[in-house]
Amino acid sequence: MLMSFPRFTLKPLAATLQRHRLVPLYVMAMGMGTVQAADDSSTAAVVAPATTQLQKVEVTGSAIRRVDAETAVPVTILRAAELEKQGVTTTAELMQRITGNNSIGNSAGSVGAATGGASFADMRGIGANKTLVLLNGRRLANNAMSGTDSQGGAVDLNMIPFAAIDRVEVLRDGASALYGTDAIGGVINFITKKSLTDGTLTLGGENPTNSGGGGSKDMSGSWGYGDLDKDRFNVMGVFNYRTQQNLDANDRSFDQDYVPGRGLDNTSGTAFPGNYSQNGNAANPLGTACSGANLIASNGVCRYSTRNSIDLLPQTESTSFFGKATGKLADDHNVNLEYFWSRNNNSTTVAPAPLTGLSLAPSSPYYPGNGITPLPTGFALDPTQPVDVNWRETAAGDRESKDQNTSQRLVLSFDGTVGGWDYNVGAGYNQNQVYNSVTGGYASDSALTSGLDSGLLNPFGAQSAAGQAYIDANTYHGAYAVSTGRVASLDGKVTREIGDWFGAGPVGLALGGEYRKEKYHESVADWAGDLSSLGVDPNSSVSGERSISAEYAEINVPVIDSLELGAAVRHDKYSDFGSTTNPKYTFRFQPFKELVMRGAYSEGFRAPSLYELNNPTYTTFTQGNYNDPTLCAGGVVRPGGNGGRDCNQQFLNSTGGNQDLKPETARNVTLGFVYQPVRNLSMGLDFWWIKIAGQIEEFPESEVFANPELYSDRIVRAADGSIDHIVTGLANLGNVKTSGIDVSLDYRFPQTTFGQFGLDLQGTYVTRYDYQQIIGGAYTDRVGDFQGDQVAQRWKHNITGSWNYDAYRASVTNRFTTGYNDYDPTTHSRVSSYSLWDLSAGYTFDKVLDLDVGVKNVFDRDPPFSNQAYTFQSGYDPRYTDPLGRTLFARMTYHF
Repeated sequence: MLMSFPRFTLKPLAATLQRHRLVPLYVMAMGMGTVQAADDSSTAAVVAPATTQLQKVEVTGSAIRRVDAETAVPVTILRAAELEKQGVTTTAELMQRITGNNSIGNSAGSVGAATGGASFADMRGIGANKTLVLLNGRRLANNAMSGTDSQGGAVDLNMIPFAAIDRVEVLRDGASALYGTDAIGGVINFITKKSLTDGTLTLGGENPTNSGGGGSKDMSGSWGYGDLDKDRFNVMGVFNYRTQQNLDANDRSFDQDYVPGRGLDNTSGTAFPGNYSQNGNAANPLGTACSGANLIASNGVCRYSTRNSIDLLPQTESTSFFGKATGKLADDHNVNLEYFWSRNNNSTTVAPAPLTGLSLAPSSPYYPGNGITPLPTGFALDPTQPVDVNWRETAAGDRESKDQNTSQRLVLSFDGTVGGWDYNVGAGYNQNQVYNSVTGGYASDSALTSGLDSGLLNPFGAQSAAGQAYIDANTYHGAYAVSTGRVASLDGKVTREIGDWFGAGPVGLALGGEYRKEKYHESVADWAGDLSSLGVDPNSSVSGERSISAEYAEINVPVIDSLELGAAVRHDKYSDFGSTTNPKYTFRFQPFKELVMRGAYSEGFRAPSLYELNNPTYTTFTQGNYNDPTLCAGGVVRPGGNGGRDCNQQFLNSTGGNQDLKPETARNVTLGFVYQPVRNLSMGLDFWWIKIAGQIEEFPESEVFANPELYSDRIVRAADGSIDHIVTGLANLGNVKTSGIDVSLDYRFPQTTFGQFGLDLQGTYVTRYDYQQIIGGAYTDRVGDFQGDQVAQRWKHNITGSWNYDAYRASVTNRFTTGYNDYDPTTHSRVSSYSLWDLSAGYTFDKVLDLDVGVKNVFDRDPPFSNQAYTFQSGYDPRYTDPLGRTLFARMTYHF
């Protein structure tokens, strides 16, 4: 946990400073400045005499308070105030500035998938549920969604009140021994402002220069009263409101769902007018020309282009409040009460619903050849037998849905000093609740099937007035699922110096413990099962709970003037998975004042989350289009096959949780160097290695079709030999081995008459990402190669040049990601590298009014083409790129 402590006189300060030059922590490029040893004091203050009153600080990654700034573990610090000046106003944007974060996990993922509109952090690309997200050093409730798309077991970053954040500390190393067994990929600690004695009001907005939507507006205000030292109390509150317009696929030319010759065909075999078949022959009333709206001819039938209905970005509305009250019970004892409430409304639109497996009787007035529906030339029809129909419900309209995601947390804590021990104890309650609702376009499957059977509905053309009224009367509205996650916790920690064992400095000791009670419940409306395109089982109302208790200890021992050794151990007991003990060992070696060497070894253990265990099995459509490996091998119809049924289709997919899941185990190793040859230049290299055994993941649907002989048990066929459905679901898939290098450079040029210039670089180079699809199976390399359902980019960097002169400021930033082999390299080999340039400038008027303006993506770079089939957006990959294009922003802050 990260906490603040009262000031004290540091007796051994002079010896400490002589032994350790205070090398700055890794600081992100966005104008964060250098992290100082004590309460952001200037460098001059740090080298003051030994009697200077300084505050020990605790940095994420160690429970021991210390003055030395550069610890044995790699930490990146981002300051929210500086990022806001560059146009960053959401936690999802903030995570894009961390090169160790694998993908842009934002609300775009909610288009076509029930995620609650959540955004996630995914350090090292090993899964969002293995990155531990904290607020002021304490846990938050995970996103209360059980679907595999919703990253159940991970925190929704949108729920964190961004306007209240002072800084973010990112530990780029495993920390299971301190924070919990699931902190395998790293820890992201959002730290709020501690106190306020004034007020601010901020208004801002951004707007793409290209036509269409995607613009946003935001407003925040903060106010505080009371000086903690003089008045012995402080109360503060921060409010934030933000809206973003949806961005329609039609507003961007790079979003395409069908590009012949480049391996991209994300169209659907369920069309309007509907395709029909009989005795293995398929046809459409429009014939092979497929001249209707949104139609594309393929394999003798018509395919439906969904592009005109898709959102690249959904419409969102976010509101949050953070309040804190602090009081001095005595000179060395404080009481703190924190509360935050956050709500995100997320509205999405996708194409009209598909309805498959229908049968149209010869008695229907719309039966092919009956006079209303033309019979294409050459189609051998037996007019005494029904025809099978796949129909797109365009008469019901586009499917529209809304997710409302609400989080709140209340924490009461006490901190102070007793008998030389600094303590912090607290009790907290966290809750996350998600309402999933349909707002339009979802018509009853059973009613529409009955309407077809009765001859009322026309699957091949416009509806009669009676047919349209029937569809409108049988459309559902309202919440179909409500999911709630709760976490109640107690925690405490004490820390102190316990002597100078080797004459090299004081030994630090920390002892702590924690108890958590986790609960999860999801209820589903009975009528949800009447909407096959919703992919929800009406019998999927589930619940689960567990308790977790833990004890941990950490010690830091200066052995000689230049060497410190550290060790930590944590014992966790799960009510459903037994006990686990995880150690961590660190060293910090400073052979001379300009160089710090550091390293760590740790072990991790992640029990399956309540969401992963309890999510029921349900059936939905595959995300991508595939060929039946038997009846349409290689995209060619084989004997017994049907092009409209077996080729380039979305098949049914049976997926869900798994109560037989086993825990994941992990080992982390880091080795780093920080070199500061001159006062204003700091360079760093941190090597990291992670191995995970028994990784829990959704089995990739693409692997089922790519290796049908190996995964024949995952393909379930109907009596006629066609695919009835495939089986994926969560499973322990095998091992993951990944490694890489984090690079940093921070240089402040000598002061000039033209102001202060700075240059910052943060980069991550991935040397390895090998994973197994099955336990004991062959390893697949994902570095620079789209494998399974994602890619690990070889290199990512952020470079920022900054300038400050009196009240003026400006910055230029380059965000870069290397290219990679595409999803289907046989038709499109490479996805190009992606490079964006941002500019910002600002001025402070009389220390009262801050005005900042800028341009994101100055050169209006489109996302590079990709033929990936894992998202509803197509023609590019929204997990790694931004569809907005060149965007102007402005922000004004008034201090009062």
